[in-house]
Amino acid sequence: MQADRSSKTAQYMALFRTIESTRPPRRRLFHDPYAHLFLSPKLRVASAVAAVPLIGNIVPWILDSFWPGARTSAIARTRFIDDRLRRALHEGYRQVVILGAGFDSRAYRMAEFAGLNVIEVDHPATSREKQKTLKRGIHGLPPSVQYLEIDFNTEELQGATGRVAFDPLAPTVVIWEGVTNYLSEEAVNSTFESLKVIFARCFLLFTYIDRAVLEGSPSFDGTASVEQRLRKVGERWTFGFDPDALPAYLGDRGYHLLEDVGSIQYRTAYLPARKRLLRGYEFYRIAVAQSVEA
Repeated sequence: MQADRSSKTAQYMALFRTIESTRPPRRRLFHDPYAHLFLSPKLRVASAVAAVPLIGNIVPWILDSFWPGARTSAIARTRFIDDRLRRALHEGYRQVVILGAGFDSRAYRMAEFAGLNVIEVDHPATSREKQKTLKRGIHGLPPSVQYLEIDFNTEELQGATGRVAFDPLAPTVVIWEGVTNYLSEEAVNSTFESLKVIFARCFLLFTYIDRAVLEGSPSFDGTASVEQRLRKVGERWTFGFDPDALPAYLGDRGYHLLEDVGSIQYRTAYLPARKRLLRGYEFYRIAVAQSVEA
């Protein structure tokens, strides 16, 4: 992303969550009443059209045609992470750190966040845009949420944590959603190393793309279209993991891999009635890990 403006992909994620939230309560994966606040005027119109019965179906159809798999992967991964987060909080984790928070609204829409210490970490441009929007949209920021501005590609997380209040001994959930594929390998490695030093007990939820897609693998459907869309908004993928090597990578950094789920798996689990929409984004994955001492 460019240094002087918020992430465009964060806005599209907000659009995907807005559209899903307009579905009937029994059919939607989650309800995000704040996602619409982060939409540009153009995307706000698209979300309004999507909310119109029958004809509104054209909006997700267009999105799925131009960006194959991105929307369905995004909404299913949101629900997946929500569920794993709830489970961790039920097991006693009392602090949440959201890396590359974007326009994520979990700290505001999920009742389970009440009483938690929450730290949202993000690029300064995106973080400031989010804070400004929330102040206007919900009339103030919750005191339980702290905002740590950092560019992961130029600053180490460990050195920045002195700017916020946190308990290094508290069982901590770390969410790193939709970020690693935009960073350098050095930034990803540094962040994992920092997490190990900062938190004594950590439950980690992060997304990544299969490294093969960066190497031009022809086995993934729709990647050329997605890459074209990213270029248009000035963003690109720069990093991925080899799924086969991930357990050893995490083990070397003090983490035990609990789950590594591909987008076909988590979309099939959460979108059984929408199987025709599972094309594309097969390279996208969610990993769940826990610090070895936990």
